[in-house]
Amino acid sequence: MNIFVGNLPFTTEGADLETLFAPYGTVASAQVLMDRDTGRSRGFGFVEMPDQGEAQAAIETLAGRDFGGRSLQVNEARPRAERSEGGGSRQGGYGNNRRSY
Repeated sequence: MNIFVGNLPFTTEGADLETLFAPYGTVASAQVLMDRDTGRSRGFGFVEMPDQGEAQAAIETLAGRDFGGRSLQVNEARPRAERSEGGGSRQGGYGNNRRSY
Protein backbone atom coordinates (compact mmCIF):
# COMPACT_ATOMS: atom_id res chain seq x y z
CA MET A 1 0.00 0.00 0.00
CA ASN A 2 1.25 3.47 -0.85
CA ILE A 3 0.78 5.91 2.04
CA PHE A 4 0.70 9.70 1.79
CA VAL A 5 2.34 11.53 4.71
CA GLY A 6 1.71 15.27 4.85
CA ASN A 7 2.46 18.23 7.10
CA LEU A 8 6.04 17.06 7.59
CA PRO A 9 8.65 19.36 9.10
CA PHE A 10 10.82 20.72 6.28
CA THR A 11 13.88 19.04 7.81
CA THR A 12 12.42 15.53 7.37
CA GLU A 13 14.29 13.09 5.13
CA GLY A 14 13.35 9.69 3.70
CA ALA A 15 15.30 7.90 6.44
CA ASP A 16 13.22 9.73 9.07
CA LEU A 17 10.01 8.46 7.46
CA GLU A 18 11.36 4.92 7.31
CA THR A 19 12.25 5.08 11.01
CA LEU A 20 8.79 6.45 11.85
CA PHE A 21 6.95 3.66 10.00
CA ALA A 22 9.30 0.71 10.74
CA PRO A 23 7.70 -0.22 14.11
CA TYR A 24 4.46 -1.04 12.23
CA GLY A 25 5.97 -3.44 9.70
CA THR A 26 8.08 -3.73 6.58
CA VAL A 27 8.80 -0.48 4.77
CA ALA A 28 9.61 -1.09 1.09
CA SER A 29 10.41 2.57 0.42
CA ALA A 30 10.11 6.00 2.01
CA GLN A 31 10.69 9.31 0.28
CA VAL A 32 10.17 12.98 0.97
CA LEU A 33 9.45 15.05 -2.13
CA MET A 34 11.82 17.92 -2.74
CA ASP A 35 11.25 21.15 -4.63
CA ARG A 36 13.43 20.96 -7.73
CA ASP A 37 14.12 24.70 -7.78
CA THR A 38 15.06 25.23 -4.13
CA GLY A 39 16.14 21.72 -3.12
CA ARG A 40 13.98 22.12 -0.02
CA SER A 41 11.42 19.62 1.21
CA ARG A 42 7.88 20.18 -0.05
CA GLY A 43 6.51 19.04 3.34
CA PHE A 44 5.10 15.71 2.24
CA GLY A 45 6.21 12.27 1.19
CA PHE A 46 5.20 8.70 0.52
CA VAL A 47 5.82 5.40 2.28
CA GLU A 48 5.32 2.05 0.58
CA MET A 49 4.37 -0.89 2.82
CA PRO A 50 3.71 -4.23 1.10
CA ASP A 51 1.46 -5.67 3.84
CA GLN A 52 -2.03 -4.12 3.79
CA GLY A 53 -2.68 -4.83 7.49
CA GLU A 54 0.59 -3.32 8.64
CA ALA A 55 0.03 -0.27 6.46
CA GLN A 56 -3.49 0.24 7.83
CA ALA A 57 -2.20 -0.04 11.41
CA ALA A 58 0.47 2.58 10.68
CA ILE A 59 -2.11 4.94 9.14
CA GLU A 60 -4.49 4.61 12.09
CA THR A 61 -1.75 5.09 14.67
CA LEU A 62 0.23 7.89 13.04
CA ALA A 63 -2.59 10.08 11.66
CA GLY A 64 -2.68 13.24 13.77
CA ARG A 65 0.43 12.29 15.74
CA ASP A 66 2.89 15.07 16.58
CA PHE A 67 6.12 14.76 14.61
CA GLY A 68 8.68 17.53 14.93
CA GLY A 69 6.05 19.90 16.29
CA ARG A 70 3.57 19.26 13.46
CA SER A 71 0.43 17.14 13.35
CA LEU A 72 0.91 14.46 10.68
CA GLN A 73 -1.60 13.90 7.92
CA VAL A 74 -1.43 10.18 7.07
CA ASN A 75 -3.72 8.31 4.68
CA GLU A 76 -3.74 5.93 1.76
CA ALA A 77 -2.30 7.70 -1.28
CA ARG A 78 -4.68 8.39 -4.13
CA PRO A 79 -3.66 7.17 -7.58
CA ARG A 80 -1.66 9.70 -9.52
CA ALA A 81 -3.72 11.82 -11.90
CA GLU A 82 -3.14 11.29 -15.61
CA ARG A 83 -0.99 14.00 -17.13
CA SER A 84 -1.35 15.20 -20.69
CA GLU A 85 1.47 14.63 -23.15
CA GLY A 86 3.64 17.45 -24.37
CA GLY A 87 4.13 19.77 -21.44
CA GLY A 88 6.52 22.63 -21.82
CA SER A 89 5.93 26.25 -22.47
CA ARG A 90 3.27 27.79 -24.66
CA GLN A 91 5.85 30.26 -25.91
CA GLY A 92 7.59 27.85 -28.25
CA GLY A 93 11.13 26.64 -28.22
CA TYR A 94 12.94 29.89 -29.06
CA GLY A 95 11.93 32.47 -26.50
CA ASN A 96 8.62 34.25 -26.52
CA ASN A 97 8.41 34.84 -30.29
CA ARG A 98 7.43 38.48 -29.74
CA ARG A 99 8.52 41.05 -32.25
CA SER A 100 9.62 44.52 -31.36
CA TYR A 101 8.56 47.18 -33.89
